[in-house]
Amino acid sequence: MTAGGIPLAAFITAMLAAGLVAAAPLVLAALGEAVGEKSGLLNLGIEGMMLSGAFFGFYAAYQTGGALWGVLAGIAVGLTLGLLFAVLTVSLRVDQVLVGLAITIFGGGLTAFLYRDIFGGQNPSLSVDTPRIAIPALSGIPILGDAMFNQGLLFYLAFLLVSVFAFLLARTRFGLQVRAVGEHPFAADASGVDVTRTRYLAALIAGAMAGLAGAFLSVADLKIFQVGMTVGTGFIALALTMVGGWNPYRILLASVLFGLLRSLGNGLQILGIDVRTEFITMLPYIGIMVALALLAGRTSLPAALGVPYARGRR
Repeated sequence: MTAGGIPLAAFITAMLAAGLVAAAPLVLAALGEAVGEKSGLLNLGIEGMMLSGAFFGFYAAYQTGGALWGVLAGIAVGLTLGLLFAVLTVSLRVDQVLVGLAITIFGGGLTAFLYRDIFGGQNPSLSVDTPRIAIPALSGIPILGDAMFNQGLLFYLAFLLVSVFAFLLARTRFGLQVRAVGEHPFAADASGVDVTRTRYLAALIAGAMAGLAGAFLSVADLKIFQVGMTVGTGFIALALTMVGGWNPYRILLASVLFGLLRSLGNGLQILGIDVRTEFITMLPYIGIMVALALLAGRTSLPAALGVPYARGRR
């Protein structure tokens, strides 16, 4: 059976693979954001952190010829910006929304300046080797196998981290402390939890994951860097975190659905179906807005989200 002259099974596999690859950076960024928000930190700088991770990851991989160095550079710049966010919001108690927006604007401006200054009018691409790893037996499953089990290492890492973060938040002492300082920081402090330390660690995790998500885009997926290439992906990850109710498995589901909707537009064009591309492009974002509207009354935000903590003050 064919669709638009293309074997239907191959077409479905390609669309599924595209959707899952599009979901991977969203999963990475949203998992980190979930930890940050659970601790009471609302990080609107995730977009700037992703963009910075994408640029410095690309530059490191371009200079060294190694994808690993690019990924490490992306994580490092994410950690740096996460630390900056923590210093300003946790220690100095500057408004979290303003700091986050400032980091996003800073990341966009810095990466655009550096890219144009370093590369001029050139648009280089990476020649780094990021081989696919076919998982025995599973990669041979019809339709699903090639899309899910014949991918790059960073792709597998993104989805494996879902279980890691679910365990971290629900089954570890650190996860309990994160949830405590995000709900009742004064009570947590009184019980011996170091609120400042916990929020610092949460901010660093969120920054590292955002930087890793950016490096995934430029190093593992597209192998290029373009000015503003995240095009709101960080804000989408933030929305998916809330849609998923800060639950890693629900975040995974929401991210995959978003990725599949994004790949739908290309699929319809390949099939020759006469649908306005602008309408198809809007579908994922409309889906998020509908989900947020439906869940508005059912989703309980962490009580201390966005609220600075000062010991001894109420």
